[in-house]
Amino acid sequence: MNTQNSTVTKLAETALMAALCYVSFTFLQIKIPVPGGDATSIHIGNAFCVLAALLLGGVYGGISGAIGMGIADIMDPVYITGAPKTFVLKFCIGLITGLVAHKIARINESTDKKYVFKWSVIASIAGLGFNVIADPIVGYFYKQYILGQPQKLAEALAKISAMTTLFNAVISVILVAVVYNAVRPVLIKSHILKITSKTQEKQQTA
Repeated sequence: MNTQNSTVTKLAETALMAALCYVSFTFLQIKIPVPGGDATSIHIGNAFCVLAALLLGGVYGGISGAIGMGIADIMDPVYITGAPKTFVLKFCIGLITGLVAHKIARINESTDKKYVFKWSVIASIAGLGFNVIADPIVGYFYKQYILGQPQKLAEALAKISAMTTLFNAVISVILVAVVYNAVRPVLIKSHILKITSKTQEKQQTA
């Protein structure tokens, strides 16, 4: 029963974070029209992809971002053709962030606020840094070879995408660092986020 309840809770949390990804991108973006009838945007959707990975782990966080941002693209006539690319990239953001935060740093096994803050920032930079590099590159090949856009247009769009993606990444890292480290103690006190008891015992006796 406990395992079933845990799974249901995890799925509910994943759905909630997916909804936040969708809402933050759909309603809080500044859309910038670009040549070819396409568009790029300044948004904080990626911040919630990263936040989901820090809270839920890489897989569930990646699923949240992929579903939330993917649906947001599908629901927008301008972005609908890029939905498959979005789904893959957002899932990767979650996986990378979760890998650094939970597999390498194991932040859910620490009560040291400075340590958690440092590694939450590093994990955010890793996930969003990947996106800064991958988004324009994948976008270039996707638009040219899948959507059939001319090479020069695909190159121009990739350069524009690189600039907006970098800007979004910087804003998102700052936002995640503030929100995650503010919310984490509250989630721990309410037993929504659990810290490994063995690690707590070690820290108390150190």
